[in-house]
Amino acid sequence: MSFLKAVLVLFAVLAIVSFSVLNRANQAIRSPIAKTSYADSLAVGKQLALRHCGSCHLFPQPELLNKKTWVTGVLPNMAMRLGLRLPGQDTLRPLSAEEEQAVRQLNVYPETPQLSLADWQHIVHYYEQTAPAEPRPQPAHKPITAGLPLFRASGVTLGDKPAPQTTLLKYDKNTAQLYVGDAQNTVYVLDRQFRVTDTWLVDSPPTDIDFPKQAAPRLLTVGVFSPSDQHLGRLMSLTRQSKPGSPPVNIKSLPRPVQFATGDLNADGREDVVICGFGNHAGKLFWYDGFDPAKEHLLKAAPGARKAIIADFNRDKKPDIMVLMAQAREEVAIFYNEGNGRFREKTVLRFSPVFGASYIELADFNRDGFPDILLTNGDNWDYSAVDKNYHGVRVYLNDKKDNFTQAWFYPMFGASKAVARDFDGDGDLDIAATSFYANLPQPEESFVYFSNEGRLNFTPFSTPEAAAGKWLTMETADFDGDGDLDIVLGSYFHTMGEMTQLLFKGITTFPQLLVLENK
Repeated sequence: MSFLKAVLVLFAVLAIVSFSVLNRANQAIRSPIAKTSYADSLAVGKQLALRHCGSCHLFPQPELLNKKTWVTGVLPNMAMRLGLRLPGQDTLRPLSAEEEQAVRQLNVYPETPQLSLADWQHIVHYYEQTAPAEPRPQPAHKPITAGLPLFRASGVTLGDKPAPQTTLLKYDKNTAQLYVGDAQNTVYVLDRQFRVTDTWLVDSPPTDIDFPKQAAPRLLTVGVFSPSDQHLGRLMSLTRQSKPGSPPVNIKSLPRPVQFATGDLNADGREDVVICGFGNHAGKLFWYDGFDPAKEHLLKAAPGARKAIIADFNRDKKPDIMVLMAQAREEVAIFYNEGNGRFREKTVLRFSPVFGASYIELADFNRDGFPDILLTNGDNWDYSAVDKNYHGVRVYLNDKKDNFTQAWFYPMFGASKAVARDFDGDGDLDIAATSFYANLPQPEESFVYFSNEGRLNFTPFSTPEAAAGKWLTMETADFDGDGDLDIVLGSYFHTMGEMTQLLFKGITTFPQLLVLENK
């Protein structure tokens, strides 16, 4: 109980300090605007917002957030990016010396204002007057049924870590082993019974891994897990002794990479690698010819590359690349392979900067032979951490020409990942989805299983055991070797406050993994 009291006292102090800073900033941005009529002021504010807030990404409509979140969260940050300095704001004070240097080099916060304070006040007035007072409720949807008839749930605890911080789950079907990455720079290797058979200490939190048949696993580490513009990521062979004829991979100085994909992109008979350098203020999507860091090819110079998928989308027998981009300019794009290492970009889906895109994968939901998109949006870690009624799980159908139209949406606060598999063996695709970025009233709904009843009609289920974690990662495979697909969820607590919220709801055990065994 003394630990909880200490945490609560710390939260109270932080809340008082935050309120004081925000109150000074609010007084500045809400100072009286020029003497114009109410309607004229809104019209001017909208035009200025279209010009300045829609110059780098889709124009964010006021109804996407409530008034308070606009005025105290999003707009103050936007002001700094436009070169304005409001009372109580210091753009670089919270940063480490290394991070401050990286951000200064990017000129994220320009020294010269891009607009006048009077014009900025018109923008603030427009959002404050036209946004809803409270976050809008979710649209009508099927209620979630308690219980998972298809699965048996059990928790797994690894090591003696004070809190679960699982950053990676990946199954190696060649060896029937599950690789579990931890933010404490550790990789665990588990057998079919989820017992630890090997442990690796690495240089930073693991985010992705693959398993070549003739070589050691290739592991991606992020460098800095929290938002960062330092180039400390690494792609390396996970081996203690390299195999003859298979030189180890060791590519350093990557911009906060979160995922990679491999394929022969230039038809030279050698495997290439595409890396999603998520970064923070800056980042990039790029590929290395033959895993050679001296042969880098830039696809997109922007932060937020979340997941790349290599596939032949236009069926010309050349591998193309689909990527999910988050971080303000949120979109899904396809880079069509034109040969000789050249690619042509086509944006197939665009979203608002507060959409919160978090994951995609391909699946053929309507069985027409063309890949559809399963997508989650729920990233809620930045400047607008409120419930958003447009967060959830979506299916976009392909018109056979790589034009995608939303065909199904299920609202789910903080949705972080979804996978499509035939879990019940009836011939169609079910969906398993997790929520990570939300403080849910019903914590067990951080995992939802959608049983496919046909024609994109899904029935949602959950389980009480899912309340015991914040599920950042998920993997599916036949872990127990009985012929059907099981699910493993990986829990990640970024702060003790997140764990305390669950303690107050009566949850006292926090396993690293939740195993959902398909019965």
